[in-house]
Amino acid sequence: RLKDFRRVATRYDKLAANFLSAVAIAAIIAFWV
Repeated sequence: RLKDFRRVATRYDKLAANFLSAVAIAAIIAFWV
């Protein structure tokens, strides 16, 4: 059960990191355009 929670947590962390990087890229593009 703890293993399942860790797997979900790591997946969420990866998703959050991807979301933050996507937002940062969008902000940079908006800034340059």
